[in-house]
Amino acid sequence: MSKSQKIFGTDGVRGTANIEPVTAETALKLGRAAGHVFKTLETQARDRGKHKIVIGKDTRLSGYMLENAISSGILSMGVDVLFIGPLPTPGVAYITRSLRADAGIVITASHNPYSDNGIKFFRADGYKLDDDIEGRIERLVFDEKATFRPSAAEIGKAVRIDDALGRYIEFAKASFPKGLTLEGLRIVVDCANGAAYKATPCVLRELGAEVFVFGNTPDGKNINLDCGSMHPESLCAKVRELRADVGIAHDGDADRVLLCDEQGRMIDGDDIMAISALEMLKEGTLAEKTLVSTVMSNAGLEAAINDAGGRVVRTAVGDKNVIDEMLRNGFNFGGEQSGHLIYRDHSTTGDGLVAALQILRIIKNTDTPLSTLVRCWTRFPQVVTNIRVREKIPFEKLDGIMDMVGKAETAVKPQGGRVLLRYSGTEPKARLLIEGREEAVLNHWSAEISGALRAQIGG
Repeated sequence: MSKSQKIFGTDGVRGTANIEPVTAETALKLGRAAGHVFKTLETQARDRGKHKIVIGKDTRLSGYMLENAISSGILSMGVDVLFIGPLPTPGVAYITRSLRADAGIVITASHNPYSDNGIKFFRADGYKLDDDIEGRIERLVFDEKATFRPSAAEIGKAVRIDDALGRYIEFAKASFPKGLTLEGLRIVVDCANGAAYKATPCVLRELGAEVFVFGNTPDGKNINLDCGSMHPESLCAKVRELRADVGIAHDGDADRVLLCDEQGRMIDGDDIMAISALEMLKEGTLAEKTLVSTVMSNAGLEAAINDAGGRVVRTAVGDKNVIDEMLRNGFNFGGEQSGHLIYRDHSTTGDGLVAALQILRIIKNTDTPLSTLVRCWTRFPQVVTNIRVREKIPFEKLDGIMDMVGKAETAVKPQGGRVLLRYSGTEPKARLLIEGREEAVLNHWSAEISGALRAQIGG
């Protein structure tokens, strides 16, 4: 690897297991670099005894390899390691705070197949790392002259925290009102054969629900395989078959959730944000009367929140961008259409279990089925077009494209709609999203703009 290379992406380090950068060798270097940086950060250097870093993971086979490698690097820098085993990503964030650790590390590739894996970091307060700290770690990974290491007497030690799961279960239950139970509810849970295979069923049962679980037999290779939030059709079929009230589907590390109503229809992140934000507006608990969502959320969500006296602030795609916006301005609720929901009064990161509990709370408090609750907003028609391109020339430099986008915006904005044109960050594609109330208008401008793009830079 050269010094100019980067290993951190939008959410930590991620790739195919045993291929750079997701190798034991690089994990060892990451551990050494992280141990040094967290040990020397001024904000962490208060008098608190031995430095320590929490390591959790999901259920992937390659997690064992990466866990051992990164912990070896950390220990070599004189920092203790606290192993907490398979646990949802938000559980790792919570345990990091609970144990007063210097940082937390999660070994996961979230919703990706088992052949992928990744490494992401949390600060001592349970929030994701700032870009400058990631940069310091990254530079040390590639710095061949970085030879600092403690003496033999100062090498760190590793211990396993046996009650981490129990701690997280109690933390999640604390987000649900005392005195309220889930008795009388039949709930189907798909754990994606991932990190929530114990936690979510346990919490729901302890709160009194009748629970039917599948996707809870991880073998290291079946995480996200034809199950979980990436394949919610299985959940919907089970809900209908068992005549359940609600279905809950996680991804591999359970930092996101999708739901299913009692009629077997999918409830996505936009639905959850609409139900929760409107209820919070009624209760007076939505900070600054503001919901934070990304540019991918449906325009109908913004219309519903505006009509109720609130507002929506949009960010770039990625739950880290949502959280950063919430922290900057003191907002307490936000999320993504994909099912990352951040209830900052309860958690520092997306938490699929906590999000599900907030919707279950509303179902119980209002004695209203989920299929009725979701009618609180109307999804605008949406046309999404992906155009393969030869090169990513700035749209402003293309002939007439931005003029067409402007005309399209003029056509849909009176309806509360919008136009979003951007290049994919990972593929040679331009992505065009147009929303509004009249599908004929959307189809017209989608054809016009995508046709012009294909003519000029189509691949």
